[in-house]
This record gives sequence, C-alpha cells and structure tokens, in this order.
Amino acid sequence: MTTLTRRTFLQAAAAVCAAGPAFAKSPGTVLKAAAAEQQVLPTEYPATPLWTFNGTFPGEALRIKQGDRVIRQLENALPQSTAIHWHGIRIDNAMDGVPGLTQAAVEPGGAFNYDFVTPDAGTYWYHSHNRSTEQIARGLYGPLIVEEAEGPDVDRDIVLMLDDMRLTQTGEISDDFDNMHDKSHAGRLGNIILTNGRMDLSYEVRRNERLRLRLINASNARIFQLGLQGLNAWTVALDGMPLGQPEPVDGAFVIAPAQRVDLIVDVVAEAGSEAFLIHFERDGGFAQVTFDVVGQDASQPRAAPSPLPPNPDLGRADLASATPIPLVMEGGAMGGMRGAMMDGRRMAMRELVQSGQMWAFNGTAGLPEAPLVDVFKGEPVRISMRNDTAFPHAMHLHGHHFREVRADGTQGPLRDTILIDRNETRDIAFVAHNPGDWLLHCHMLSHQAAGMKTWMRVQ
Repeated sequence: MTTLTRRTFLQAAAAVCAAGPAFAKSPGTVLKAAAAEQQVLPTEYPATPLWTFNGTFPGEALRIKQGDRVIRQLENALPQSTAIHWHGIRIDNAMDGVPGLTQAAVEPGGAFNYDFVTPDAGTYWYHSHNRSTEQIARGLYGPLIVEEAEGPDVDRDIVLMLDDMRLTQTGEISDDFDNMHDKSHAGRLGNIILTNGRMDLSYEVRRNERLRLRLINASNARIFQLGLQGLNAWTVALDGMPLGQPEPVDGAFVIAPAQRVDLIVDVVAEAGSEAFLIHFERDGGFAQVTFDVVGQDASQPRAAPSPLPPNPDLGRADLASATPIPLVMEGGAMGGMRGAMMDGRRMAMRELVQSGQMWAFNGTAGLPEAPLVDVFKGEPVRISMRNDTAFPHAMHLHGHHFREVRADGTQGPLRDTILIDRNETRDIAFVAHNPGDWLLHCHMLSHQAAGMKTWMRVQ
C-alpha cells in the first residue's frame, strides 16, 4: 500500500470542507447494512467504497427521548453476516447484538428486529459487532443520542464522531484487516483522520455562542489526545452518564476507542477569527474541527453551566462485600507470553499465532467457556484489571456502567469503557443489575479479534 498521510490532503481538503451539516434524524424503522460510496478524500480523488447503515457514513443519528422505545429492523445486504451493538445502552440482553453470546449473526439477505427501551439519557452509538475490525473500519456505525426531557441551555447540540481510516492511494479502504502487526501491536491505525466522515470539518459559530459537543471515538484503535483553542469548556458527561458537577477543561484530555465525552463550550475567540478542537500527535497539534467565528451573539459570556439531569441511580458497589475478581492481560508483541488455553487445551505461542490469537485474559485466548464473573442480580462486583502487556487497552463492559475504584478507596464517575495503560492496574466496581450474559473486551478491535475477550453472567 502506498503511504497516504493526512498532510497530503490538508490544502486540497479545504475545498470540500464546507460548514458541517447536522446529522439527519432517522425517518424510518429500518437500518439497512449495504455497500455505498462516499467522498471521503478531496474531490480529485475517487469516492471511497464503504459499508454503511442506510447509505450514509457515519450512519444517521438516532435521536430519541429518554424512556422511549427503539424499534429498528436490521436488514443485511452485505456479503458478510453482521449484527448491531447499541454501545453503552443498558438494555435487555437479547438486544445487545453480540453474535455467539446474545444472538446469532444475521446472515446476508437476513433480518433481525431490535426492540428496547432507553433508560438513560446521554451520548451513545451503534455499530457492527460481527467481524468488527473490518466492518467498523468499512463504516458500519452511527450515533445514538438519547435526549433529556429538559436539556441544557445551549444554542446548538453537535455530534462529533472521531475516526481514522486506512486508505490506499486510490481512495479504497485497505483490506488488510487480518494484519498480524496490527493484531500484535497497537491495533489498526488509519492514515487519515476524520470527523463525521470528513477531513477538516468546520462549523460557523458566533462569539459567546454556547454549544454542546458530543465527542464519540469510533476508531478501531486510535487514542485521541485533544485540546481546545478559542473555546471555554466544561465536561458534563462521560460515556453518556452525567457528572455530578460540570468540570472545567484545563489542558489536553484523552478519549479512548469507544469512549464518549460531552462538553459544553462557550466560543470566546474574537469574531473574524477561528476556534479549534485540536488533535495532538507526536509531531504537533492539528485541527480536528474548525469553528469559524463569523459574528457575536451577546456582549457578555454566560455563567458556568448547570449539571445535566441525573440518570436513574445505579448505586455504588459495597466494596467490603464485593469479591475481587482478577483479570490479567497478557500477550502481544514484546509481551513475553509463552502460551495460553484455547478451545479447551493449552497451545504454545506459535500455535496461537497460527490461529490468529495473540492475547489472553487470565491465561485464556478468545472467549472462554466459563464466565469471568457469575453473580446474582444485585450483587456487588469488583474487577481488578492488570495490564501485563506492552500496549494500552480500552476495556468495555456491555450492559452495565461501572466506577473506577481510586487508590484512596473512593469511586469515580460512571463509565462503560476504561483505558488501561501498560504495566497499570485499574479496579472497577459496580452492582450487577442487568441479567444476562455480557461481553467484556478490549475495544482496540484487532486485540479483541486476537483474543482479548471474556464475559460475565448475571442471574
């Protein structure tokens, strides 16, 4: 593959980066997974063949009110089987969209009806959960926004789906989805950085305008380190769940694959200038999103925002009665793993690699037969995750939100995905309130495909 860098297109991209449109609301009850084309690169390059829901990349925003019922029929017009996971929504297990655990994959030409109620307001997303390293990389994802009955006082509500894409010089998605280097190292990283499926996305704003920015990291493996310029901001929610009090954004912040961050921002840049959401890389900072300040809304900025309305109380796990459950991450390049259990027998590392498996949880590669956790509804759970590998991992738990147990024993804000750096141990705790079989996996999707997944059972 000829190397294609983001800088190759910076000047040419400006010609196709008009003010970013809002996502359209879904007009019907069908999500059709099918091939489509979209102009991802500047217009002098060919359109990029994609796999999409209902023909758009990202998929159309599903905006609904908290407590409403979602009914969508997945129709599969792809050459592969697929399924939809509703990421972060605490729904019935049968609707979670995990082939082999909660449903059978939907074969080409087939359909599946998803029907669930959304208990929590917040920023979520939907994406393929079958062969997801490939299918998400090809475009099968979109935002799911559950609106509060009374939302915050903002002038605009903007969804920003961050992604990277690995393209060839002809604008096609590189089809090396089983790349052994990706599987054993940091995962599949793209050579083009996108927001809402576009390069160098821009919006026209006004000084002192207040925006709600819903950031979603939809990438396969890229950890986005972000910052703001010309914008005063407060974090008001993480992974869909409101914070008790808005927290001022001071300096750079990180959003790992599958995580979401809700910001309320005030435009403080002068009229006629620009404000930015900045993406920091090792060789500098780049505009992830540009905000062109075309005028002024008011003479004075507003007071700090109020907290978002709370979601239903999930309680806090009683740490004294929760049995610590260890989860040790092993394997990958430079990891030193000699072998692991797979399919009921121990395999040496060479044989594991030949089977496409390079990582293990507690000495088992791939989905084990027995759950990591087996508890009754209402029991407290504490999982101690130790990363004995050379790479970070974004661990996502289905069907629940959890709190990190800090070093002083206090519990942090609710999340559904946590980033664990190499040589780091992080404890999470939660009350097992949602019956069913729930996946726990690394959302660096090449890592998941290469062994980093387990599950828990709530009876």
